Amino acid sequence: MALLVRNIKLALDEPEDRLAAAVAKRLKVSRSAIRAYAPVRRSLDARVRTEIHFVYHVEVALDGGQRDERRCVQRLSSRDVIELRPETPAEPAPGRETLRERPIIAGFGPAGMFAALRLTQFGYRPIVLERGVDVRRRHRDVLEKFYRQREFNPQSNLLFGEGGAGTYSDGKLYTRVSDPLAGTVLKWFYRHGADPDILTDARPHIGSDRLPSICKDMREHVEREGGQVCFESQVSDLVIEDGDVRKILVNGQPRQAGPVILAIGHSARDTTRMLHKCGLTVEPRPFQLGVRIEHPQALVDRWQYGQMAGHDRLPPAEYHVVAKGAAGDGRDCYSFCMCPGGMILPTIESHGLIATNGASKANRGSGFANSGLVVTAPPVSGTGNGGTASNPLAGIDVQHGLEKKAFLATGETYELPAQRATDFLAGRPSDGALHVSYPLGGRWTDIRTIIPPDISAAIANALEFLDRRMPGFAGADAIVTAPETRVSSPVRFPRDKERRTLEGTDNLYAAGEGAGYAGGIISAAIDGIKTADAIIARYAPPE
Repeated sequence: MALLVRNIKLALDEPEDRLAAAVAKRLKVSRSAIRAYAPVRRSLDARVRTEIHFVYHVEVALDGGQRDERRCVQRLSSRDVIELRPETPAEPAPGRETLRERPIIAGFGPAGMFAALRLTQFGYRPIVLERGVDVRRRHRDVLEKFYRQREFNPQSNLLFGEGGAGTYSDGKLYTRVSDPLAGTVLKWFYRHGADPDILTDARPHIGSDRLPSICKDMREHVEREGGQVCFESQVSDLVIEDGDVRKILVNGQPRQAGPVILAIGHSARDTTRMLHKCGLTVEPRPFQLGVRIEHPQALVDRWQYGQMAGHDRLPPAEYHVVAKGAAGDGRDCYSFCMCPGGMILPTIESHGLIATNGASKANRGSGFANSGLVVTAPPVSGTGNGGTASNPLAGIDVQHGLEKKAFLATGETYELPAQRATDFLAGRPSDGALHVSYPLGGRWTDIRTIIPPDISAAIANALEFLDRRMPGFAGADAIVTAPETRVSSPVRFPRDKERRTLEGTDNLYAAGEGAGYAGGIISAAIDGIKTADAIIARYAPPE
């Protein structure tokens, strides 16, 4: 047994080695009575800007062992001093059903990667089919060919390739999902090269510059353990008989199939359309639309830290804001994927589109801060061919239409549509020099010509409200860019709650953001692990 001592405060200038003395004081014991201690969580409390401090939760073992620890808990009777009972995630017991073929995973983003890691852990030797290329070639295609030469590769970009969209994301590992598997995911990231701070930070972050090598290391681990990762291998069709996937077509070539996990991500729109055409049930779901706004990082630091801004122990500040009822019909406008010290990136999978996302390197040192500012749109279910059948993919059409508008608005150059927040509110064009973190540059554009009128109105209301709370939020240094359309998938593939198979199928699974069951690296990884566990619990390992 050990103790968990929560909410130990250290001032900004206090070194971490003062923790032991602070813990001893809280427990009302001598420093020598503490046999061992280790911080298990660290957060920054900047709610009172004149008293910014770090808050720790600390695991403690006393020299007198379990008896003294239990007495300490009883004597103090404090919710901040408790017996530590680590919650260990349950692991599946392998099933008995015979595997017809090795498990196949379509997609090597967070969901597919962690499904593969889990399956290899139990000896199932999965075959991963990734439509993109390995991270080294992907890096060249993005940085050299697309950013410098405007040569976009629809199979090798910021969305497709080794690690999926997560490879070039911000690498934020914060999640609101309360699940013991979140700790498992963090530990796997650490084992494959992430900084140990991710195990204790309340808002862990890896960085887009470190994620590529971590993804590569995870892939190599899967291969060492008997798995196989095949690049440039797109699932182009399924052969389904009586709910059983008998074959899959990979680049048009048939392949026998046993259990198949679809971990395609929320931007593999062609694959989503193919699955719908195969007769799989698809449901429309709410999704988010809006803009991405960028500020100087120094301005955000002043909002959050006041006179303490610039202190060498303070990280680049972030914010999470909500403008209640900004849409006028009860819907809120809120920030999403805030990236301190980050950059705006083009997250597209097809020629002739522009969509935004944010990322940052490990040091968060770009000097810019950006965040999505979005409104939730209700599920869209339009009409299909002939105007009679319901079209559950209509939300994808809405996203695509806005992204096409953005591309055309900047002269088909892949430059980013941008407008000063002051001009967006005043309904006038912006002029003068434009500086944005977007790697392909920007062009002054009337953002209201890109995003729908109701979303524009909600964004305007939110900007005015937030500027009163955070002066300069809608000022001349704030740059509004568009569109922000890839926050979540507008569709979901319904699945059996127990077996996790897709509705109407026996051996077809779907996981992660593309399936409509996750929103971020951690939640997608957890969904991938749980989907792998469903296969493990059903089938015996291959011989």
